[in-house]
Amino acid sequence: MGSLPPRERVRCIADVPAIPFLDEPLSDARVVVRDYAERDIPEILIACQDNPRLHMRIGRERPPSGAELGRFAEEEPGRRAAGERATFTILEPGSEVCRGQITVTEIDWEQARAEIGIWLAPQARGRGMGSGALRLVSAWLLRTCRLARVQVLAEPDNEAMIRAARAAGFTYEGVLRGYIRERGGRVDNAVLSLLASGPEEQVLPGAARRRRDA
Repeated sequence: MGSLPPRERVRCIADVPAIPFLDEPLSDARVVVRDYAERDIPEILIACQDNPRLHMRIGRERPPSGAELGRFAEEEPGRRAAGERATFTILEPGSEVCRGQITVTEIDWEQARAEIGIWLAPQARGRGMGSGALRLVSAWLLRTCRLARVQVLAEPDNEAMIRAARAAGFTYEGVLRGYIRERGGRVDNAVLSLLASGPEEQVLPGAARRRRDA
């Protein structure tokens, strides 16, 4: 009996790659990124207190509790092993104080793509740390995890997020209307993407021929 076409196969857990932990922190002159750790929890709670809207910007209905963040940290190794998500902590060079986080979610291994989100504590903004962290983590995902596309979603009025993504090399693609159900309604999202290779290299030869023949 022949094997099923790729789109009809049911993938088992063995088919799904794990998301590895970093061999060493990622860094440039302005920012350091390491794996998330429980010791980051106090600074995350402080950041949520300093910015009452932070939890909404990261898609939460309310600010997280310390217990919730603790459970989240405990689940991190299993989530990575299952290829489901990964969380990274943003630091200033020479410091171990959490200044923000990057999360990798919505991973589709079949299509080799993922969504990346970021938040920064108020005192860390406006210094290039956000764009630097996005650049470091997205490059690592494309290289180490062999993803073909990484995308950022942001509310259209979140100009700081869109500006940071663009500075990190992401291309603004437009607005997805009513894309997410959140806070009792539908929320628009701007989408920006970074590809493993240039757009001209992403066109399949057959698609290019069909365009020329049209």
